[in-house]
Amino acid sequence: MADDNKLVAEIRTQFGKGFARRIRAAGRIPAVIYGHGTDPQHVSLPGHEVSLILRKANAVLELDIEGTSQLALVKDVQKDPVRQVIEHLDLVVVRKGEKVTVDVPVHLEGESFSGTIATLDAASLTIEAEATHIPEHTVVDIEGAEEGTHILAKDVALPEGSTLVSDPETLVVHVTVPAAVDLGEAAAEEGAEGEAAAEAAAGEAPAEDVAPAESE
Repeated sequence: MADDNKLVAEIRTQFGKGFARRIRAAGRIPAVIYGHGTDPQHVSLPGHEVSLILRKANAVLELDIEGTSQLALVKDVQKDPVRQVIEHLDLVVVRKGEKVTVDVPVHLEGESFSGTIATLDAASLTIEAEATHIPEHTVVDIEGAEEGTHILAKDVALPEGSTLVSDPETLVVHVTVPAAVDLGEAAAEEGAEGEAAAEAAAGEAPAEDVAPAESE
């Protein structure tokens, strides 16, 4: 457990939107902790520190609640839809050695073979890992991967102690060659279509009236 994840939680005894706004105005974030058959605990956490921790997925916080240490996994983050400010956290009680099921982001490493494109079909995988050793992400090495390469969930190397929960046959990455486009041919076709349209427009234009010459 990293020291950066240690936070002092203050018990909340007042509730409601007005009180929550005052908490956020004071630089703290309202949160509720539940799980393992315990009664929900309503607390507030330091806003700046929490924002830094939540840059990583599946953060586990080590909370000091009135002198008692408690591990909690960040289960849900509620944000203001416009300002993207954290408004509330749902935390789940976890214990050292306990296994939890989480979605872990997939990161691509390296470059596929020249002229090909590697498409990430599954942005995350569901795995089971020890609560205090949840990986930040899984890595898929695509260095030199050629056209037609398909990497499935079962092919992804997971950190020690983690097991795959997602369907093993889930397509994670596939490598293709982008379809060739002949820009010269396309431009010529566009030019021909433009000329044809101009000629058609000219043919449909009404003839100008010509006044008859006056006899002297």
